[in-house]
Amino acid sequence: MSRIFITGSSEGLGRNAALDLLHDGHQLVLHARNPHRADALNDLTARGVRIVVGDLARADGVRAVAEQVNSIGRMDAIIHNAGVVDGAALLPVNVVAPYLLTALIELPDRLVYLSSGMHRGGRADLTGADWSGTRATKTYSDSKLFITAFTMFLARTWPDTFSNAVDPGWVPTRMGGAGASDDLREGHLTQAWLAGSNDPGAEVTGGYWHHMHQQKPHPATLNQNFQDELIAQIADHTGVALPTPADRPGGES
Repeated sequence: MSRIFITGSSEGLGRNAALDLLHDGHQLVLHARNPHRADALNDLTARGVRIVVGDLARADGVRAVAEQVNSIGRMDAIIHNAGVVDGAALLPVNVVAPYLLTALIELPDRLVYLSSGMHRGGRADLTGADWSGTRATKTYSDSKLFITAFTMFLARTWPDTFSNAVDPGWVPTRMGGAGASDDLREGHLTQAWLAGSNDPGAEVTGGYWHHMHQQKPHPATLNQNFQDELIAQIADHTGVALPTPADRPGGES
């Protein structure tokens, strides 16, 4: 049994992954943006699920979520599922929040980040990125290229932590829309498997996954110079340096 935290889990892929993991006997900590959305998880709290609340578009909301998670105890795995598809909150939610949560939450054994096949249309260009969300400066595809590069950076620099990115496909969630052509169930299986399975195949790092199979991501996501520039920009914006595992609670001494 593992303790697993999932962001953006009041509905859609996050909730579906939670239901599968709960069925498999894992302890879950789920996240909602506000108390109203947390009400959608009331049926799961009766099954022992813990809930944390915070707006990931705001730095104080992200910090509040990290504090709530740490107060519960160390997670074995985290699925960074929360995301938005457009607007000024695109970079704060899709990129900055996963970075801050990774930096602030006690080190887990496994990290899973939601990417998208659309990341291949993203631009490996950080010029003019407004990480604060004051204005929209990048596209959804850009944001998913950035978070995939972040995933690969962690796989390179945190060798004792499994770090993987997942493309769930175009599935008919609230974000994907009713016209999405992919299978909704297929959309959450890979991230749940990577977070909670004892299968040796899930104990890997640096993978870009789609429907249980590894694929090649955009080449820029594997470029160390681009990764380093991305991390430096977000660290400068947030004032939070990404620590080495040895510097963190739960890390190796």
